[in-house]
Amino acid sequence: MIEKIEAGNSKILEIEKSFPQFLLKNQIQKDFIDNPFTQYYIYLKEDKVVGFINYDILYERSELIYIAVLEEHQKEGIGSKLLSYMIDDCEKQQLENITLEVSVENQKAIGLYQKFGFKKVATRKKYYQGIDGILMEKELIE
Repeated sequence: MIEKIEAGNSKILEIEKSFPQFLLKNQIQKDFIDNPFTQYYIYLKEDKVVGFINYDILYERSELIYIAVLEEHQKEGIGSKLLSYMIDDCEKQQLENITLEVSVENQKAIGLYQKFGFKKVATRKKYYQGIDGILMEKELIE
């Protein structure tokens, strides 16, 4: 089940504890205060957070910030469901496109993004601590 997270939600601490490789303590709450464009959605399984997606809606476009699924729940289609939910949300809001950056080494993520129609538009040299990043885009309005 996908659920929207807003400031003060009791699941915020669980998200931050489950995904410390992405999120620092109090990062989500700070994000809600500092970033009026931010969106957070979680994927719940038996009332436990097993995945989340964070993206910004910036006027006519969106930028994917994070998408993550706990390792023990990968290959269950959760990442696809979260990304599909984001794309549907952006289409409903009639946004022009979605962009994201991904490490050239993250082939699993690149495959997921390509499956949903994202295309490589640029390379960002040494973007991830010396590793190149790929800028990808999905056009929503053609």
